Order: sequence, then C-alpha cells, then structure tokens
Amino acid sequence: MSAPEPVTYYNRYTGEIETEQIYGEKWLRWAYETGLGRATTSILLRRKFFSWYYGQRMNRVYSGNKVLPFVVDYNLDADEFGKQAWEYKTFNDFFSRSLKPEARPIAEGENVAAFPADGRHLAFPQLENTDGFYVKGQKFTLAELFGSAKKAAHFEGGAMLISRLCPVDYHRFHFPVSGTPRNAKTINGFLYSVNPIALRRRVHYLVENKRMLTAIESEKFGLVAMFEVGATCVGSIKQLFVDGRVNEKGEEKGLFKFGGSCVITVFQRGRIKFADDLVQHGREYREVYAKMGDILGTVPEV
Repeated sequence: MSAPEPVTYYNRYTGEIETEQIYGEKWLRWAYETGLGRATTSILLRRKFFSWYYGQRMNRVYSGNKVLPFVVDYNLDADEFGKQAWEYKTFNDFFSRSLKPEARPIAEGENVAAFPADGRHLAFPQLENTDGFYVKGQKFTLAELFGSAKKAAHFEGGAMLISRLCPVDYHRFHFPVSGTPRNAKTINGFLYSVNPIALRRRVHYLVENKRMLTAIESEKFGLVAMFEVGATCVGSIKQLFVDGRVNEKGEEKGLFKFGGSCVITVFQRGRIKFADDLVQHGREYREVYAKMGDILGTVPEV
C-alpha cells in the first residue's frame, strides 16, 4: 500500500514548503479515503447533530484540561493569547480566543487588502481561466457558492481566495478591506471537512457546507463577497459586526467555535491583484500560510 499523500503548503515567513501537522489525521483519512469511512461520513458525520454534540463537549468544564497539552503539542505561541493559557475555562473558550492587538498588525495603505484570517490560503486571480481548485479538473461555480445565479453574476470573471483555518489556528475572522458590510445571510448545508484530504476528493464540499455570506461595499475594491464556511465539528459561526456600519480593514468580523473551518473571499473582475507568492503557488494548487492582517493584494494599477 502506498504512503498517504501529505498536505504541504508554502510558509510565507520561512520561505519553505512545509508539511502540515494535521489534527486528527488518522480519523480524517479514514473518513474520506476508505469506503466505510465515506459511508459513515455521509450517514452521520456531515450532519449538524454530530458537530453540535462535539461542540457541546468542548463547552464543558472538563474540556479545559485539553488546553495546555494542545498548546504544547502544536507549539502555539502563548504570548499572543489575550489571556494566560490556564485561564481558559473550556476548550471552546480557548479555541475562539482573542489575541493581543500587536500580535496581528494590519497591512497599511488604502489600496492594500489584508488576509481575513490566519491559515493556509489558495488564490485564483482569474476564475474563468482556472482549471481546478486543490486538484486539476475539480471546480465549483460561483452560482453554486452563492446559492444564486443572480448574486453570482456580480462577480463573473472575478478572483477568489480560499482561506483554510486548521484547528490549531486563531479562529476569529476580520474584514479584508475597509467598507460597509450588509447583514450576513445563511446558506444552509452539511458540515463536511474542509481539509485537503477531503477537498482533493470532492471540492464541492465547500459549496455543500453551511455558510454565511456578507457583501462588503468598498470604495477601493468595489463589491466584495465574504463567506464563512462551516465544517465538521464547527459548533457555530458567530457574527460580531454591525450591519451597515463602516468597518476599517482588519476590524473583527466574527468567530468560529470548535473545528477546522474556512473563509472564502470573492472580488469582482479587475479589482484585486493578489500578492506574487499567492499567484505562484496557486498555479500548483499549493496553499500559502500567512496570518490575518498580512498583505493579501492591492488595487491593480490602471
């Protein structure tokens, strides 16, 4: 039997291609790479009840005992946390933690867009010329993502960024550009994993999962669509912004409760020039690790 294909990404800060330390890797590979696992996922694991149940366990006081071992096992920088690691009463409290403001500086410049979340990011500068997401030959349409051909039409020929958050990542999401957000709309669906182990097999999980859509009206970047996508064991997606109030780039938008999850940002045609490393590695279906607030791209020069 051949060895399982590793999940690799380019780390913007080390300049190296690294192998992901996957939380629950054995379970994920069983669930998405074996016949019995896929059947179980279809019958049980993608259902809301399973994720709700797991999320409730992470809200119980005994789950707080998992925090310190998790910090050590995944080498997290506790100096970034908004409070001391032992002060988190439950694992969900720790999972949706805030950070010290100085831990995530926001890229300066009104013509600069910032990453909306920590994670591994996959960029597609011209969606109509892209031959696949994560693997060649597998794509979904904007109409499927938006759940509406009418809404998707505003972004025809645009660009897309998929920001994948692992359980080890900071799990709050922020505005990538300054602008006025409109009330988040829920698009109901299942809760499949968004790890590449699953997405390489079926990228449509991203548009079959429950997600929330917010339209952001930006003076510099035009109309921007931001999706928060749920996944297996994500207890909930909580929005914290005020509808219709102008938000500055980098302001907090909301948070995920326990589990891996995903943010998808869609720009209109000709309104974003992605950073060079995103474009380079995106051609190889390789994600780029970068932190919230770092440079995502700029307004294209006329």
